[in-house]
Amino acid sequence: MRALVQRVSEGSVSIDKDNYYAEIGKGMVILLGIKTGDSVKDVNFLADKCSNLRIFEDEHEKMNLSLKDVSGEALVISQFTLYGDAARGNRPGFTEAARPEEAIPLYKMFVDRMRENIGSDKIKEGVFGAMMTVKIFNDGPVTIIIDSK
Repeated sequence: MRALVQRVSEGSVSIDKDNYYAEIGKGMVILLGIKTGDSVKDVNFLADKCSNLRIFEDEHEKMNLSLKDVSGEALVISQFTLYGDAARGNRPGFTEAARPEEAIPLYKMFVDRMRENIGSDKIKEGVFGAMMTVKIFNDGPVTIIIDSK
């Protein structure tokens, strides 16, 4: 399982380009990729890591505070293309990405674990498998990639 985490001043997701769906203020946008063979262990590791990742600045301008510490929000977006393989040719292959029947339950578990960790009112999400427009106002910029394996 892979998360691309971006510290944001705000973020939002729309479905089918024009239909607003969800937005957050200060916090993180988490683009979540699920790989074939991922398990509940991967879900728990990654959700706990994202919840406790210290990427927010303290009073000394050091990245020393977590999402929980700053009462931040998280926008979770499914992103199978995080497992795109472009090593050969110009068109990426996605054979490592989990199929929806495997990925959807793990995605839901990740969102639920994030809700447990930082509060249900602090978590927003896109729609798994939908064509989405994501607006990310990257703060810093700070972008971190986390793999569960």
